[in-house]
Parts: sequence; structure tokens; C-alpha cells
Amino acid sequence: MARSRWIRILCLALLLPAAPAAAQSMAADSLRRDVDFARSKVYPALVNIAVVGRVYSGGRARRYPAAGSGVIISAGGHILTNFHVAGNTTRITCTLTSGERVDADVVAHDALTDLSILKLRLAERSDPNVPVPFATLGDSDALQVGDYVLAMGNPLTLSSSLTLGVVSNTKRVFTDFTGTEMSDLDLGQGQKTGIFTRWIQHDALILPGNSGGPLVNLRGEVVGINELGGGGVGFAIPSNLAAKVLNQVLTFGEVRRGWLGLAVLPVEKLGLKVGALVSSVVPGSPAETAGLQPGDVINAIEGEQVTVRFFEQVPLFYQRVARMTAGREVSILYTRGGEQHTATATVEAMEKFLGLEHEIREIGLTIREITAPMALARRLPTADGILVTGVRPGYLFEEARPRLQRNDVIVAFGGHEIPDVDAFRAAYATLKASAGPDDEIVLEFRRGDESVLTLVKIIPDDESPRGGELPKAWLGIKTQVMIPGVARALELEGTRGFRVTEVFPWTRAAEAGLQAGDVIIALDGDELDAYRRQDAKDLRQAIEDFSIGDDVEFTVLRDGDRKTFTIEMQETPTPSFTAKKGKQEEFEFTLREITFMDRVKHKFTRDQSGLLVVEAINGGWAQIAGLRLKDLVMRIDGREVGTVKEFEAVMEDLLQRRPKIVKIFVQRGPRTHFIFIEPVWSEIDQSTE
Repeated sequence: MARSRWIRILCLALLLPAAPAAAQSMAADSLRRDVDFARSKVYPALVNIAVVGRVYSGGRARRYPAAGSGVIISAGGHILTNFHVAGNTTRITCTLTSGERVDADVVAHDALTDLSILKLRLAERSDPNVPVPFATLGDSDALQVGDYVLAMGNPLTLSSSLTLGVVSNTKRVFTDFTGTEMSDLDLGQGQKTGIFTRWIQHDALILPGNSGGPLVNLRGEVVGINELGGGGVGFAIPSNLAAKVLNQVLTFGEVRRGWLGLAVLPVEKLGLKVGALVSSVVPGSPAETAGLQPGDVINAIEGEQVTVRFFEQVPLFYQRVARMTAGREVSILYTRGGEQHTATATVEAMEKFLGLEHEIREIGLTIREITAPMALARRLPTADGILVTGVRPGYLFEEARPRLQRNDVIVAFGGHEIPDVDAFRAAYATLKASAGPDDEIVLEFRRGDESVLTLVKIIPDDESPRGGELPKAWLGIKTQVMIPGVARALELEGTRGFRVTEVFPWTRAAEAGLQAGDVIIALDGDELDAYRRQDAKDLRQAIEDFSIGDDVEFTVLRDGDRKTFTIEMQETPTPSFTAKKGKQEEFEFTLREITFMDRVKHKFTRDQSGLLVVEAINGGWAQIAGLRLKDLVMRIDGREVGTVKEFEAVMEDLLQRRPKIVKIFVQRGPRTHFIFIEPVWSEIDQSTE
């Protein structure tokens, strides 16, 4: 009996270590099932977003390819992504997890939350009746530290990726190093974000390209939109904040927010547990009109207590103000100097910070609309005028005297007041219709506290044809001087003259039988006395003394034997700088007709047709499509372009027809290649208005 008891105890002891392992296995299986479920709910709605981004620099628009992620959140094809993915773009193409590619339009941007809402062009699909998969937004406020989350997206432009992690903080805000001020996130070009956001911090791996992708809980709900990350930590915009933005956009077509014009700080360092410390008041704002001042502590708005004890509560205060409707009067209870006061403020609509930027390509100028917040930030006396963001070298406005500079504010042009961009375009069109090449138009601008007048031309001078030298006699070869060392190496010590290193094809020299390796020792019986490096130009100068068409006798040494060749002098080939060029302004590239030396240098055949790319401006439509310097353009849109005249005719036709894709067939080195330019014609039109 005792023995069997001990056997049972021993068996139980042997089984005990297996129990935790079994439990771990069961937990892993459970997590796997949860991950599979969540993936099945959201992964099909994931999209890879490819964009043509646009920045303005040096007086022109520059384009670049970029990519990010997004998630479809409605049967109508609405997509949530980041503003820093889709905000400064000129074309957006989405690739679904099925591999289908669909272009998308912008419904609205909201830089203040770094969110953009897009809409797929479902009607353009091969079968518009096939439904698109979409995900559901969850309750981000229900997230807890330690919850598992999935980050889905397209890291490093690799399509459709998923990583697993846990939530490490549900209300992350960023402050400066001293912890005394809220920090904005810089989205570039002066755009800031973060005033309304308490980020979800998590450790699901995200990389560049994940931006805009969904953060998903194990119930298969989107609880965040991933925004930034690095060093093993990621941050996502809460879905509840995204839902508020989405609802506004779907209701009004834009995001509408109330504004009082004040900034607040936590009151914890004042020894208070409730209230919000007013740190600044915008001049002329509703808060200033109501009598609020920095140092006041706001206790309640419309009878509802205000609690900003910690920085994590600052975004909630701004969200609360933003929910107020413009035009509404609100009562504010505040404390000043230990006494309570009541003020009434009329809520105003919050303006976007940055005005839109525009390019006027013909005169080489980029300008930006000035908003009231911009005027305040720049300490401008008024929001009237347009901000100069760039002047393009070599274009008309670059020649203004005194010169225009970045950050100048144009206020008048040719006697026309310029309150905004539309007024500038209208004034330019009016002045251009009556101006001549010699007319200089007065333009007034502000630079700091100065009011400056400058003169600009808006009609280019007539270009006179470039002069050139008269044609000279030419022999189609390359040579080297017979310096003593070369002569000894050839066992021709003491020989003076020129060794032929190359004979160009299709030349009189080639036809006469001159070869590389021949040593030219005499011209028309006159011995050559070339043996120093500085004598290298003597042969060319001697040939140029003859006339085109002259027959000249060349005496050469070949394999130790003297030979004589009579060669007709021919005209110097056309240099590349005088070859005819064709410039394409809309796509920003320049071609020129190929010369004899181009054929030699690039090893083109004698009858090779085409035009050589001599300029493809960085950030232009042609350059981002892949057109390169030295490409030989042979066909555009299926039509041969052997001359500039043919090129100009093809491009004129394309500008009228406006195809979605312009196909260019080129020779690139030893192979041929296709390039597909995909212009956004509406943007091209805008830059020429």
C-alpha cells in the first residue's frame, strides 16, 4: 500500500513540469487564433499608397515618388491615412491586398491631427460592382497598457506586412526637454501637428512606409492610425480622434473647429488639482475680446469644470474647445489674483495655419496664400498680400531690380492691389495682355518693415540667333605627339610627328584608309617637327590652314614602311552647343538633335535617328518618370522624333489630347527602354494660369 502511494506521488512529480509548458502552448494557440481573426477582419482592407509628392523649392514645383499605407473604412472606398503621406501630393494610387491598383482622390486633409481622408475611384475599376473590403473603427479609449495590437502596413514599400506588439502607453504626449511646454511634431514645410493628439504608444514594429497603416486590436478593430516610430517604439493616432475627423469630413466635406485663441498649461505646479493655466492669448482673438489674460486660471466653461492638472490633459482641453460651434457665445469662469470672474466669448472658426502654395511657371515664381495665423506667426501687419516662397534662376522675375527674395510679401503689381493669389493671377494676365518686351512693371513688396518698389519684365526679350565661327577644314582623327618616350616604345627613336589613336567612322580619313597606329610625319611633303607635349595642337592648326575640299597628301609610317594618302579636307562637324534644341516646359526636359560626334561618342549607327536628352530637371514629370541625361529619344507616343520640329509637333498634339500616360521609347546605352510619363494635367494648367 505504501509502495503504490509513493509510485503515485512520483508520477505526479514527473508530470508537474509539463503543466506550465502545456499552459504556455494553450496560450500561444489562443493568441494565434486571435491574431488570425484580427488579420482576417482588417488585412483585406489594407492599402499600399504610392504618391507623387510635391514640394516648392527654388521658384518651382519639384515632384518625387513616395509611399505609405492606409486602410479602407467604408464600403464607398474611403481611406484613412496620414497627412504626411497624402497631404502634399499631386497623384495618389492605391494597391489593394488583392493586387488591384485604383487611383484615389483627396476628400479632406487635416494637418493638425496628421490625418487625410481619401476616396477610391471605384467607378474606374474593371468591375465597379465588386465590393471593396473595409475595416471597422474600434474604441481606442478601451485600450489598456499590455493589450496586444497588430501594426499593418507597407514598411520600406514592401507590400502588406503585419507585426505584433503590446500597448505601452495609451495617452502619450510630447513635451520639451525641460517638461515645461508641449512640443509640436513637424510635418515639414511649416506644418505642425499634435495639439489635439494623445498618441497610443506600442512596440509592434513599424518602419518608414508603415505611416498611415492601421493599428488593430485582437477583436479585429482599427484602434489607431500609425504615424511615427523608431528604436522599437511606435505611436498611433487614436481611432476615436480619427472618427471625429472622419465624421466631420463626411458631414461637411471639411474639418470644422471652434477657436478661442488661447494656449494653456497644467496647473499642477501651481498646487492646484483643477483648472487650466492660460499661458498666452492671441491678439484680437475671442479670448482677448472677452478679457482673458495670461496667468488667469480657467475653472469652467459653460458651467462644466475644466481639469488640466497634467500635460496629458492639455489635448483634451483643446478638443473640447474645438467641438464648439463657430458663432456660439460661451461663458468662462476664471480666477485672477485669487478672485473669480466670468467672461463671455464668441467662438470663432479655427483657420488652417498654412495657406496653399502655387507655382507660376512662366515667370519663375512660387507664392503662398497668407492666412491670419501665418500673419500672426510672422508678425505681419495684415494677412493681405502673397508670400514669395521662391524665385527661379533664369526666369523673368529673377531679373527684378532690386531682386525679390524668399519671404518677401507682394502687395501691389502694376497698380493693382494684391490681397491674395487670385488677385495676383488676374493682375498678371491683364498686364501681360498689354505689355511689350521692353516694358518694366512696378511691383511693390514688403520686406520686414520696409516697403520696396522693384521693376520686372513679364514679356521675354526676343532671342537673337547665336553667332558662330566660319566652318574650318577638319580631319576626322585623334592623335598623340611622338614624344621621345613614345618614339622609343615604337622603336622609331628620333621620329617626329603624330601617332593616330582613332579614326572616326564615315570620314574622308577613314575612306582613304588611314588607320589607328599610323604615324603622320609629313603634310604635302612638309616634314612635321612635333616631339613635345606642347606641340599637340600643331596638326589641327596646320589642317585648318587648308580650305574645305582641298586634297592634302599625308605621309605616314605604318609597320616601318612609308605610305602616302591623299585625303579631301571636310568641314568641321557641327558642335553640340550649336545643335538645335527643343525644350518641353510642361514636363521639364530638353532634347537636342544628335551631331556627328554624338554618333561617335555614343556608338550610334550612321543612320540612327532620335534626339538626345540634355536636360531633365530634377523633380519634373519627365525626371520622376525615369528619363535620364544622354537617353536617345526615338519615339514619343509611337511617333518618331528625329528632328526638333517633329518633337515640337508631337508635343503640341499631346498637350491638346492630354493622355493619361505619355509613352517614350529611348535607347539607353546598348539597350532600349520604355518610359511612361503620367502627368496631372490639372496641376500643369494651374501653373500656367
